[in-house]
Amino acid sequence: QVQLVESGGGLVQAGASLRLSCTASGRTDSIYAMGWFRQVPGKDRGIVAAIRWSVDSTYYADSVKGRFTVSRDNAKNTMYLQMNNLGPEDTAVYYCAAHKTRLGLGLTQYDYDYWGQGTQVTVSS
Repeated sequence: QVQLVESGGGLVQAGASLRLSCTASGRTDSIYAMGWFRQVPGKDRGIVAAIRWSVDSTYYADSVKGRFTVSRDNAKNTMYLQMNNLGPEDTAVYYCAAHKTRLGLGLTQYDYDYWGQGTQVTVSS
């Protein structure tokens, strides 16, 4: 099993930056890729960014491309999301996720096997 714990959320004003962290524990050797998702009330959980664990391959949602950067530190079993120039549209609960399937980089919540409990990001204008 894999356990994921995310941190780094908070309340910030528009234009500010935040850095989210997600640390994996347990059977981390089984992880093929990790991703960040976000969800607001009444909406589906949507992908923000994802990264392969053993290859330098990433994906970004159009809404965050150029502002957010996903990275990883395999030795620390940790994935990061650097969020710059935040706006109110970024307000959501952000979830860390990981999946085992090796077919490709998962882009939907249904591709992922393990989830963190979420961290709240609130951006005020």
